[in-house]
Amino acid sequence: MLKSLLTTFLAANLLLSSSVHAWNLKQTFQGSSFFDGFTFFTDSDPTHGFVKYVDQATAKSSGLIYNQGNKVIMRADNTTVSPNGRKSVRITSKSSYSNSALVLLDLEHMPVGCGTWPAFWMVGPNWPNSGEIDIIENVNEATVNQVTLHTKNGCTMAGVPRTQTGKSLTDNCYVNAAGQANNAGCGVQATNTNTYGKGLNNIKGGVYATRMTASQGIQVWFFPRNSIPSDISNGSPNPPSWPAPIATFPFQSGSCSISYFSQLQIVFDLTFCGDWAGSVYGSSGCPSSCTDYVANNPRSFTNSYWSINYVKVYQ
Repeated sequence: MLKSLLTTFLAANLLLSSSVHAWNLKQTFQGSSFFDGFTFFTDSDPTHGFVKYVDQATAKSSGLIYNQGNKVIMRADNTTVSPNGRKSVRITSKSSYSNSALVLLDLEHMPVGCGTWPAFWMVGPNWPNSGEIDIIENVNEATVNQVTLHTKNGCTMAGVPRTQTGKSLTDNCYVNAAGQANNAGCGVQATNTNTYGKGLNNIKGGVYATRMTASQGIQVWFFPRNSIPSDISNGSPNPPSWPAPIATFPFQSGSCSISYFSQLQIVFDLTFCGDWAGSVYGSSGCPSSCTDYVANNPRSFTNSYWSINYVKVYQ
């Protein structure tokens, strides 16, 4: 009898352990070595922003990137009148991720202000054929975050059950979907003002977590500084124990799959005006025109910076 109970107990525990995805730390981007894992983008902004992206040497000599202890700072120029676009930084990870990844960003401060368009995102080659996940993104004086997927044709969330705290804005992830604005993708808007901009900065940020798996799809969580799960802090993240995410994009037969997302690289950028921030600037409550304001008010961009404690990638 004892032997039978022991066998049953061991079998049950084996089944339980096999159903839990153990996430193993693969990379940490942090401190003085943070930029070793990234390349600096210096081409024209694909979103037509009023920006001059600079290389690493220029960014360092101009004070646009630096360390404060273990914190990494990336900022826009805030000292120079810039009639041809404000200097800023856009970086892309050298590593890419497919099939499964859990990306954790511990963020203490993000860029804010009129004309700004900051983003933390992941994107694959030959856009949009390898997919895009916008994890943190909005524009101007927005107070809540938007999480969005952009894909080739065929990926949709229409009619798919979703457990999330955010509000679905659009369902079709295809960048040219009929009945949606161009490149709207499938977006979810957060409901809490501590998820973005000044609200996030006022609480000294927190941790954004993004999970991508073939079986569970894509989810994005935000944990304010005072409620970061202990399993994240101790290096053993356990997403099944977390509360509902801001946004969830399930992969179900006939709607979407992991095949729409491959070789995703991590990107941070800060652009100005352009296709989104510029197009809605007139209704944002901000002064003047977008390009005039960005060009002629350098001190207004004193708070236009990222302060990052770490980025960790688990697989």
